[in-house]
Amino acid sequence: MIDTQADRLPPLILDGAPVSLDAVGAVARRERHVMLSGDRAFRERIEAGPAFLDRLLDEEGVVYGVTTGYGDACTRSVPAEQLADLPRHLYTFHGCGLGDVLDVEASRAVVLVRLVSLCRGVSGVSLELLERLVWLLEHDVVPVIPSEGSVGASGDLTPLSYLAAVLCGEREVFDAGRRRPALDAFAERGLTPYRLRPKEGLALMNGTAVMTALACLAWERAERLSHLATRITAMNVWALDGNPYHFDADLFAAKPHAGQQRVAERLRRDLAQGDAGNAPRNSPRLQDRYSTRCAPHVIGVLEDSLPWLRSFIENELNSANDNPLIDPVAGKVMHGGHFYGGHIAFAMDSLKPLAANVADLLDRQLALLVDTRYNHGLPANLSGASTARASLNHGYKAVQIGVSAWTAEALKQTLPASVFSRSTECHNQDKVSMGTIAARDALRVLTLCEQVIAGVLHAACQAVELRQRTGASPPVAIGRFLAQCREHVAGVEEDRALEADLRHLCRHQATLAAALYHT
Repeated sequence: MIDTQADRLPPLILDGAPVSLDAVGAVARRERHVMLSGDRAFRERIEAGPAFLDRLLDEEGVVYGVTTGYGDACTRSVPAEQLADLPRHLYTFHGCGLGDVLDVEASRAVVLVRLVSLCRGVSGVSLELLERLVWLLEHDVVPVIPSEGSVGASGDLTPLSYLAAVLCGEREVFDAGRRRPALDAFAERGLTPYRLRPKEGLALMNGTAVMTALACLAWERAERLSHLATRITAMNVWALDGNPYHFDADLFAAKPHAGQQRVAERLRRDLAQGDAGNAPRNSPRLQDRYSTRCAPHVIGVLEDSLPWLRSFIENELNSANDNPLIDPVAGKVMHGGHFYGGHIAFAMDSLKPLAANVADLLDRQLALLVDTRYNHGLPANLSGASTARASLNHGYKAVQIGVSAWTAEALKQTLPASVFSRSTECHNQDKVSMGTIAARDALRVLTLCEQVIAGVLHAACQAVELRQRTGASPPVAIGRFLAQCREHVAGVEEDRALEADLRHLCRHQATLAAALYHT
């Protein structure tokens, strides 16, 4: 059993009831244990599936993926003496994934998401299989999964084949983060490899678990991006000696997008403006540039989209999405296309420009901060050097270039993956979602956005401190956040290489965002 941080929260008890996106993230980060419910009705519902399949085989003898080949080979019968080997052949021929492997957190999320779906009780799997999936999470022994090779309908067949193979003692696992053969990890713990029952290979692989797991993690990062971008904007508005009344409550009452209004309210709070209608009749500094004045309108689009993105992802998370589905109560096998990942594909394709536009906003703010034509008296490139050494020092000149590069790459990645459907598998899979590619793209965009956050946050801290040298005192929220950031990185007096600082800020954004705007 893992004994890391998982005692912070109550265990996640799976009984077929809906599971939240947040729970996936907590289990992925080892902050929660996972248990199957001991409820008798739940366990009987699960066991009824394979019992019904066994009865159906005795009565009729033909079930897709159980007594037949897969995909376009569904008309090919498999002899009775070969049926036990059929699931192994399914995960074996799909063992052709390439690309970078998913990290441990993502792999743990994949295992949980597949487990949640199978707990719905309509996939024809045994209780023992569910217990083995729980075992993987609780012992932190999770499959090494190549990220490339799925078209997102028939689900994530190739990447999920690595989960099925690992349960059977094949391929590799991350064992407490260390990569090693699955069979060795099992033997060390006295566990014998699992033997898949009829339908269980298909149930494990023919679903949307990889794209959905990645989408859960992407959503959490997108929410964090929104919060951090808002606080950094407040810092930059103050450092630029900007007009805080651009975020007036009465002004935003006139355009009632709830997320946009929420961002404006956060900026008012950060800038200590309040909602008391204290804006002057006509601000002495009329209008700042769009990258600060329109920040609620840019971040607000992401903020307004987060609830429906969450709805799409959580609906998929809590769905039965393999094929065929087994209904032992009604006594039927239902063939369909629930493995099609269209909702995740659309959600992730939508998230990409939402996030990249926030990065672009911050990139433009940094361009103002470093330029003496627009930064209202701050030193060129935010250099903290003394006058005597000013000619040697170049401050944030290179960081601004880097931020521009990361922003450009994020914007470049916003092309939707879902429009690139291809006909595959002898034209059986002739319309596919590309949901897993969309989710991977979204994570790449978010990584680039987080690099932008790191660069602009580092500069914003410097800018606030340089403005303080003029005798100004920042609002409380900005001052406290600056002090928190200074526990992670120091300011820049003489030029120094900032790569280590930026990488540190990339790694610790969850910590920095944890206390922002939570009610």
